[in-house]
Amino acid sequence: MDRIDAMKVFVTAVDEGSLAGASRRLKRSPTAVSRALAFLEAHVGVELLHRTTRSIRLSEAGERYAAACRRMLVDLEEADMLAAGERAAPRGMLTISAPPISGEEVLRPILDDFLDLYPAVSARLLLLDRHVNLIDEGVDIALRTADLPDSSLVSVHLGGNVRRVVVASPRYLADHPRIDEPADLARHQIVAFTNLGLNSWSFTPAKGSTIPRTIQFNPRLTVNTVRAAVASAVAGRGLTRLYSYHIAEYVRDGRLKIVLADAEHPPLPVNLLAPHGRMSVPKVRAFVDFAAPRLRAAYARMATEAATLR
Repeated sequence: MDRIDAMKVFVTAVDEGSLAGASRRLKRSPTAVSRALAFLEAHVGVELLHRTTRSIRLSEAGERYAAACRRMLVDLEEADMLAAGERAAPRGMLTISAPPISGEEVLRPILDDFLDLYPAVSARLLLLDRHVNLIDEGVDIALRTADLPDSSLVSVHLGGNVRRVVVASPRYLADHPRIDEPADLARHQIVAFTNLGLNSWSFTPAKGSTIPRTIQFNPRLTVNTVRAAVASAVAGRGLTRLYSYHIAEYVRDGRLKIVLADAEHPPLPVNLLAPHGRMSVPKVRAFVDFAAPRLRAAYARMATEAATLR
């Protein structure tokens, strides 16, 4: 049996979460999928997947092997595309990672239009409230709001006006002590969103200092999605910190109010990221060329709206 083909079956099974899902996606019989996985496990000499009747779970060795398989398969695809040169048309599966809110509301409509334009391309949009390892998790492109110290990634800048804001409902603010400076947060209930600080928030230095102010807290509630943080804040359960585009409509209609605006850090940039070499793959290059100007326009509009939020 072809080991590279077996690796493709293995990675597909991991992505789909079941052997049946891999069978459907690859248009192969369940028996053929099981045979490929058995061949691969026999070759490496360890169990890669823990199987149940309905799902699969990677073993510890399987996690390491899946990451290595992804890197190798990406390198092979890049080699094929480079050999084909300009004659290669965009085709195949394009995997994109994005935060849930901006992924749903901003990126998805652009992706829909891109797929209409390139019928030979299919897409997998992963909406995740965490930073993914693009290479290990088989992601071609990521939409990310953050400073980018990682030089192993190629970035396409989309804008730089996403604020990190602290908000609470007017009712909560009326019933609790006044907030004039970051230190005042010690007397308040905090709804912590995992991506923006589990037990501390940082603010700009006080006047006359160069050291950022870090406020420690024990959150009353910790959540791992933006929607949950917003809902709890609107319900008056405490203060939370989110990106400006997450809460813009809630501030405009009065359900949330921004505090400590004068202590916010400078806005963060928004980028499309890809591993080195992926930009030469036609489906990736075509998507970046198509999506980048549309995303820049969207984020410029959102930045203009966010600038009015105080």
